[in-house]
Formats: sequence, structure tokens, C-alpha cells
Amino acid sequence: MYKNLATALRAACVSALAGAVFISPVFSQTAPAKGSTAEPVKAGFVYVSPITEAGWTRQHDEGRKAVEAALGNQVKTTFVENVAEGADAERVIRDLAATGHQIIFTPSFGYMEPTLKVAQDYPHVKFESITGYKTTPNVAAANARYYEGRYLAGIAAGRMSKTGVAGFVAGFPIPEVLQGINAFTLGMRSVNPQAAVKVVWLNVWFDPPKERDAAMALFNQDVDVIAFHTGSTAVMAAAQERGKMAVAYHSDMRRTGPDAQIVAVTHQWGSYYTERVRAVQNGTWKSANLWGGVREGMIRVGDFGTRVPAAVQQEVLAAQKAIGAGKLQPFRAGKAPVRDNEGQERIPAGQALSDAPILQMNWLVEGVVGKVAR
Repeated sequence: MYKNLATALRAACVSALAGAVFISPVFSQTAPAKGSTAEPVKAGFVYVSPITEAGWTRQHDEGRKAVEAALGNQVKTTFVENVAEGADAERVIRDLAATGHQIIFTPSFGYMEPTLKVAQDYPHVKFESITGYKTTPNVAAANARYYEGRYLAGIAAGRMSKTGVAGFVAGFPIPEVLQGINAFTLGMRSVNPQAAVKVVWLNVWFDPPKERDAAMALFNQDVDVIAFHTGSTAVMAAAQERGKMAVAYHSDMRRTGPDAQIVAVTHQWGSYYTERVRAVQNGTWKSANLWGGVREGMIRVGDFGTRVPAAVQQEVLAAQKAIGAGKLQPFRAGKAPVRDNEGQERIPAGQALSDAPILQMNWLVEGVVGKVAR
């Protein structure tokens, strides 16, 4: 279950995330339930964007709420939203540590270095670097195998697309995003070998107007189904406006795109967060690296739109079950090798990528129309 991520994302991610900027942080917290007789564990959460109705931050806040639901008056949570990566993050994390929080979750890659810096000064506080890869005795790291959900969404997109052309609005060309684009494309091409995926890079995680413009541009290029790796619901809203189809990411977005959404790839953090807070409470917390996916319940595909036939839904859910059982691997080649979109063989026939090359992925698979900036 626990994997060593120490080599992952090092070069591409650091520069890519340096530019994320958000407005001033907003503090909020919940009080322990009435009737508490024991001192509750104080758990802090730092969010890189506003808490919107869906998206990356929403899923982590749902995880925080799951901790409260599971532990009741045994926990007191605090969250801080709209915290820019860098100096602002260090200040907020340090403030949480200084005000008695025993465990602090920092779910953004750009929070990794600030978390490590603060952790040095607070050795008795536990820190959880979500999407980070560096650990120390009081800093754990965790991430999810988002690409597993992307492959499943690709199957749905491949079955539903009439043009055989999908779009993908992406933040930065870091391994996590490249994994997702490639898995989505492989999923599409598993049911439509001629399918193509056109990629637009934004070089930002959360910019709704920019996300919307990219989606609209793709819809003008024969794209009838779209996926995205950004932080808002803007792409889903654009698909709804244009009468196109979209794959929701992070959260179920049917409220935004009731007609557009065909399926959602959702991240489930509640069980992990609850387990880690409970470990602090029990005195059993230990630093570790977790890279969990469908098997661990951290990635789930579902929330199908009404236009998706039952047969397609069943096909996707059967594939999800196979991934959870270890019978289906998105990055396993069949009788033919998997090549990148420049013709180089990346996965030999009949073989699967191990975790190390997946974590360091820096190429785009055949079928993707786009390039990786190097």
C-alpha cells in the first residue's frame, strides 16, 4: 500500500507550480461537539483555492467534514482557504502549528517545501503533504492514482464520442497531469483505436475564464467530449453551454453540467484523513508515503449522466472493478507496444510500466495532439 515517491515529480513540478496566486486567505473553524470530556485532536487544513461547489479544494474539504463526522467531539478542525503557494503558505502553516494543531494537512504540491520548513521547527506536530513526495519523521506524503480514473473515463468518452475527437484542458505538464492525459487517451483508444485527444496547456491551475476559453476553442475543433485537469467547474459549464459532453474531475459536477456530464472521476479523501487523525489520537501516527487508487477507495468513477446508456455504464464499472482487483492496468501494453506521439516505444508489447516510470512520466502517448514543453 505504501510506495516510495521520493523520485517523483522533482524537476517538472517545482517550476510549474511557482506561479499560482490567489486572494487573501480566509480562516474558518469548527468547534468540538457539546458534551466532550476529552481534549479533542486539533487538525488543520490548508487550501490552495476557494472552497467552491466542486473541484480539488471541495473534495479535500469533504474529507475534512468526513473526519468530523467519524470522530465527532474527539476532533476539532480548522481550515484556511485561498492560500498562495510559497511565503503565504509557510506563514499559514506556521500559524497553525503555533496554535496547538497536532496534525496539519497541506493538499497542494506547492505546499511541500513550506511544510517541510515549518515541520523542522515543530518536531512534535504531524504534517501530511498531499501530492508531495518528500518525507521526514514528522512529515508524511500521500497522493492518489488519478490516472486509474482517467482510463475509465476514457472508456466512457470513447463510447460516447461521435467525432472520435476529445479535448483536454490541462494546467501544467507535470507527471501527474501527463499520466492522466495518457491514461484517458489509452482508455478512449481501447474502444476506438482511431480516437484523438487534443490538449491545451494553461500553465495555471485555477483560472475559470481561461479554462472556459480553452474549452470553447477545443469545441471549435471537432471536439465533442472534453476532460480537464484544472481547479474549477468552468470547462463543465462551457460544455453545458455548447451542448457538448464532459468528464467531471475532482467532484461530481452534474449541478453545473446536468446535460453535459457523462461521468465523473472523484477523489475520496475522507477515509485517509480520518485514519491519520485517529492515528494521532491513538499515538500510532508514523510518517509514510501512500499512493492509493481504486483499490484503496481513493479514486472512484461514477455519477453517470442521463445520456450514458446502461451498457456503457456497466462496461466502465466492470473495468473499475478489474482495476481494483489488479486485473487491469492502464499502462500495460497488449500485443502491440505502446508508443508516444513522436513514435518512440514506451511500453513493450505485453509489459506494464512499474511505478517509477509512471511517476516520472514526461511524454504523451500516441493519439494525443500536443507537446510537452521541455
